[in-house]
Amino acid sequence: MRGTARTVALASISAAALMITACGGGDSGSGNSASGSGEAKSGGAVTVRGCNPENPLVPANTNETCGGNVLDAIGARLVHYNTDTAAPEMDVAESIETSDNQNFTVKIKKGYKFSDGTEIKAKNFVDAWNWAAYGPNGNLNAYFFEPIEGYADTQSEDPDEDGPKTAPAPKAKEMSGLKVVDDSTFTIKTSTKVSNLPVRLGYTVFNPLPDSFFSDPKAFGEKPVLAGPFKVESWKKNSEIVLTKNENYSGKFGSKLDKVTFKIYQDAAAAYNDVVANNLDVTDEIPDEGLSGDTYKKDLPDRFVERDEGVFQSISFPSSKSDKSYDNPELRHAISMGIDRDTIIKQIFNGTRKPATGWVSPVVDGYKAGACGEYCTYDKAKAKAAFDKAGGYSGKLTLSYNGDSSHKGWTEAVCNSVKDALGVDCVATPVVDFSTFRAQINDRKMKGMFRTGWQMDYPSIENFLTPLYATGASSNDSDYSNPEFDKKLKDAAAETDAAKANQYYQEAEQMLAADMPVIPTWYGHRIFGFSDKVDNVKITPFGTYDFGSLTTK
Repeated sequence: MRGTARTVALASISAAALMITACGGGDSGSGNSASGSGEAKSGGAVTVRGCNPENPLVPANTNETCGGNVLDAIGARLVHYNTDTAAPEMDVAESIETSDNQNFTVKIKKGYKFSDGTEIKAKNFVDAWNWAAYGPNGNLNAYFFEPIEGYADTQSEDPDEDGPKTAPAPKAKEMSGLKVVDDSTFTIKTSTKVSNLPVRLGYTVFNPLPDSFFSDPKAFGEKPVLAGPFKVESWKKNSEIVLTKNENYSGKFGSKLDKVTFKIYQDAAAAYNDVVANNLDVTDEIPDEGLSGDTYKKDLPDRFVERDEGVFQSISFPSSKSDKSYDNPELRHAISMGIDRDTIIKQIFNGTRKPATGWVSPVVDGYKAGACGEYCTYDKAKAKAAFDKAGGYSGKLTLSYNGDSSHKGWTEAVCNSVKDALGVDCVATPVVDFSTFRAQINDRKMKGMFRTGWQMDYPSIENFLTPLYATGASSNDSDYSNPEFDKKLKDAAAETDAAKANQYYQEAEQMLAADMPVIPTWYGHRIFGFSDKVDNVKITPFGTYDFGSLTTK
């Protein structure tokens, strides 16, 4: 609708447009949730596979799944994403109103509390977002506030990029586009029209923060105080993160569980074996040896669940700041065409992935197949021709991955395929764990290619493009920059007609083919394994644990 004041009734947004398809797998464990065994039991404790968060658990500085999975369980935001369809639903927000997609009025529910018992007020959102956006705080997720008026004034650039000169202080500490009206109302003004802003507001970075956060952000990161169904009881580094029920939880998306423990594993196979032996309740990853020959179906005949997920897997090239040897697009095209995706999916993943033909997941509205064109199609002859045209490659290609997850098999297979097609040596190189791996990437110290993956933050085609490839975006690991691409994203964000907006986003995605900032590999299909001690196991459209459904027997 245009030109008339309206409440963005998020729960009524077309579920068909956002629907994630649940995929069957043949056994009783197939589908997007495991069959329940009668009435769900209240109480109890469960253990699930976890991994090392890259940073302290501060929402504005967490942009990876290890920390994000924990924050999802302990946080509550204006918007909640339906665990079956990903459709946005009101959570802390009572309403989000706009008449022009540029000026938004947000009313929050009264009585909603943080886990420390203090009430959430409008200022807790405004203060949190301003702190997150303020450049000197160095938050990885600051970019998500870029649409808000005044964001640019909270930023400043180092004049010599980490050299001897110090960056000047920003013009402002707060964004002019955020205003507190009263305890339960605040307004958002964006610098241009942003038609899907309300849909974005369920992402982690948009958590409110209690007043106590600002007196000691470091302490908060070790034991966060948020407003979700759980709270952090303890965090033993490299061992476990224990969550317990938040007795002050005020929302309608709670859990029947009393306790959830993320057991941190350095090896996905170890977690899988513990599930088979009933020593771990749920793992969100099946290792290569479990996938091979459908072994997981034999090991866990009635104890697995699967579905397509909003996840895109890729191989990224290093930033020119750390390694210029991959800067030639012809070289990047050659490597991509030298990857036999179909064979790798068949042999390594036992057919549980789908070859990527572009940069956007099929599960979101606006997806269009084939954006990558011939560059994502295996062709040895074309790959070698492009490689020779690029002048070849001096030395050894490397493909790095985090060694605490199941990436060894497929990265080695990719290297073998590239080596066979291009006649150049390629080596898969492990990094000890995810935290160390991501730190090297974020610090621009990563040499050579490296594996990347994207789990959607919110159900939108835009989320697979803007945070990853817009100039200066928070997860733009290769420092890709294309002014025409950026403009197309802005045109799409300002468009109120959904079909037209999707067309702009599709045109932006098409531009990535020429530059190939990352190589699309495959789309996600998630399989969970679980013990005989739990019931009602469900995978969300994001490929994550659904603690709202999970119960003990």
